[in-house]
Parts: sequence; C-alpha cells; structure tokens
Amino acid sequence: MVIFDSVVKKKLEFIPLENDFVRIYVCGPTVYDDAHLGHAKSAISFDLLRRTLVALGFKVKFVKNFTDIDDKILKKMEDSGKSLKEITEFYISRYLDDMNALNVLRADIEPRATECIDEIIEFVEELLDNGAAYKIQGDGIYFDTSKDSDYLSLSSKKDSDENIARVASNAQKKDEKDFALWKFDEKYYKAKFGCGRPGWHTECVVMIKKYLADNKQKYLIDIHAGGMDLLFPHHENEAAQCRCAEHKNLAKYWMHNGFVQVNNEKMSKSLGNSFFIKDALKIVPGEVLRFYLMSSHYRANFNYSVNDLFSSKKRLDKIYRLKKRLQGAKKGISDEKFKAEILDALSDDLNTSLALSIVDSMVNSANERLDKNPKDKMKKGEILANLDFIKETLGILYTDENLYFQFGVSETKKAEISDLIAQRDAAKKEKNFALADEIREKLALQNITLMDTPNGTVWEISNETDIK
Repeated sequence: MVIFDSVVKKKLEFIPLENDFVRIYVCGPTVYDDAHLGHAKSAISFDLLRRTLVALGFKVKFVKNFTDIDDKILKKMEDSGKSLKEITEFYISRYLDDMNALNVLRADIEPRATECIDEIIEFVEELLDNGAAYKIQGDGIYFDTSKDSDYLSLSSKKDSDENIARVASNAQKKDEKDFALWKFDEKYYKAKFGCGRPGWHTECVVMIKKYLADNKQKYLIDIHAGGMDLLFPHHENEAAQCRCAEHKNLAKYWMHNGFVQVNNEKMSKSLGNSFFIKDALKIVPGEVLRFYLMSSHYRANFNYSVNDLFSSKKRLDKIYRLKKRLQGAKKGISDEKFKAEILDALSDDLNTSLALSIVDSMVNSANERLDKNPKDKMKKGEILANLDFIKETLGILYTDENLYFQFGVSETKKAEISDLIAQRDAAKKEKNFALADEIREKLALQNITLMDTPNGTVWEISNETDIK
C-alpha cells in the first residue's frame, strides 16, 4: 500500500512500525455543536483507510478523541446556562448518531480531554522541567517554540511568513509563535503550576502517549490523521511538543483530508453555509451521503451541492437494485479478481474514484449476466459475495434493500401503506381483482410502487418525492 504523506508531500510505501499491526490516531470533534460536512469527510476518509488496512490483512488499533473542554464549549455554557457535562454529553451523542448513519465504525478507544487531566498536567510539568515551556503570570503555561529546532517543519512554514498564531496573542510571550499548553482558570483543575484547563494542542499528544504509543519505536504511532485545516497549527504544535518531551517523532506518516465547500464557497459559520450532517440526512439516507463524499479523493477539496448529492444517490440506487434483485439468493464465493482490483485501487492512496468505477462495472456485468440467465444460482451467490465485500470495505449496502427505497416515509404513512397492501391481498384471495387494482392505483398516485414477489408484496417510492 502507498499513502500520501502530508509532510514530504508525496506517496510513500506504507510500512508499519510493528509487522502487521497499525496504530492510527485521528483528531475528533470539539463537541460544542452538531457535526458538519467537514467532520463527515474526515471521518469517512479515515474509516475507509481503516477498512482498507483490515481488508489487506493488517490489525488496526484506531483512536479518535473528543475535545470536551475548550473556549467554544465555555462560550456555549455561558450562552445556554448549561453545564460542561450537559453540553458535551449531548453533542458527543449526536456526533455518534451521525457517524452511525454514515456507517463509520466506532473507534477502538474514544478518549476525552477531561479523562486525561492528570496525564496532561504531568506532561506540562515535564515540558516546564526541561525548559521547553514557561509561565506567564495570570495567563497560563506556554510552549517555547525556540526550543524545537524542527518547529514548522511539519507544515513547511519554516521559511514562510505564515507562521503566526491564529488567535489573539499575549505581549508577554517570548515569541509570537509560542502557544498555550495550560490556561489559568480557578474554576477548573488543580495543578502545582496553577489551576486551569488544558490547551487544545496538548491533549492529543497526551492521549496518543496514554492510549496508543509504542515506546520502543522511533515514532509513537504509525499514522496521525485529520482535516487539512489541522496541519497548522494543531498538528505542528503536537509534533513540536512530542519532540521536546519524548525526544522522538509523533507519527511516521501524516494524512490529511481536503476541505469541504458548499456551492463553491468555503464552508464557514460566518458565511452561513456550515452545512450540518443532520441537514443532509433529512433528504437522503446516510449511506448516500457517505457514497457521495467518497466519490471524490479524500485529499481533494470537495464541493457539496444538493444536485450532485441526488446524482450520487442514483448511482448508489443501481447497486441497491442489484442487491434487491438477489433477494432469496444464498451467498457464495466472491470473485477474487474483483476483490483484488478493488484493493489495488484503495491501496493507491485510497483511490475511491477508481474503486467505485470498478464497482459500477461489476454491477453492469452482473445485471447483464442475470438478464441472460435469471436462475443462475452460482452467479447469484458470487454477486452476493461481491456485494458483501463492498459492504465491508467501502462501508455501504448496510441497509435492507427494501427499506433503502422507502427512505423519507413516516411511520404513520408506512402503517397506512401496509394496511392497504393487506386489503389488496385479501381482495386478491377473494378474486376481487377490480378492488386489488384500485388499491394499486391509489398507491401509485402517491408515488408508491408495488412489487409482488414469492415472499409477499413489497413497495418503494417511485421517484425522489418524499412521502411523509
């Protein structure tokens, strides 16, 4: 497998630190609001990385954190009157619901900053003791970037003017680039250097050390991943702390996904186009959003539009149509050539465009084969196994094929449709075909199509119109 390393800016052969065991850390959300499309893109990208590595035979330990104490969360507390725990628990639950809808596998460990306070304090003390950090009275503990000779090497800003901190500075800092490790605040955690709370850039290093690091290796972990917006200053600052405290590099490989734009504008709350995952899930199933976001390479900047989302749905519909066509078939042995082609594509820095085109070709050829011989049980079994491989590797086709085509229909409406189908079945048994046809037409006028199968009558929405 080859992956694009954000530091050297080229594809590198992936060689894990320890045989077939891979340690991956992904920066998770700051939980003060609902997750947006940028969160979705990052989560899906590195979920796909994890699935690909597993399919290639690697064992993967995957950690994704929650930042559950931060200035934005404190502002939310002030505005809402709610406690830190009330806010963070609520948004963590919402985030996990969104990830479940997108078929993003749960991380092996999901640490929270507030669960690692003792370790963070110990880490800050270590940096103070070795001279890599200093105290500003009434403000906090700062990292001294001059103590790291490789500072800014990660983001290639060493010879650039774009290396100033993004937030308001403090005139007492030794250097404009220095950043907070600990912010003094009497309301929070006790430490011998002063009560307060952790800085954002420190928690991830500590979590990696606590939950994932291999202390015998040259690097703490194999892969550190996140959105491109985290490369500087967040990942740069993590790497600097690690070098000064641990005297080794944080990660062997750094991977970053591209930005998400909405209708050709950078996604931003100030622009009013920070599109939440929950909003997209109101108009399409979660798998459609996943499929859509995967259709572009993870490193490419992605332009979200509702029209493109619906076009992507039609492409996924074709795969689900094939799955529906195989109802009642028994899974056989998958096509090894097909599996190898998919894995070859994904092994090239997660080339999803190629992988999905291979899936499209398989779907087309499968339908042609079934058209010629609808009773070919062996072929049906092979196709079903291929679809199962797609499910495990690409994270789609989790939904029951009948329910997939019923998306957007309320439970009340479903009950009404079921009742009409039962009436139609009774009419057919009584040979009252006129009534049966009348019921079918009544449903057709509501964009509901009925299909009689050996296992009973199933229904689906006949066009994009949502039926409530």
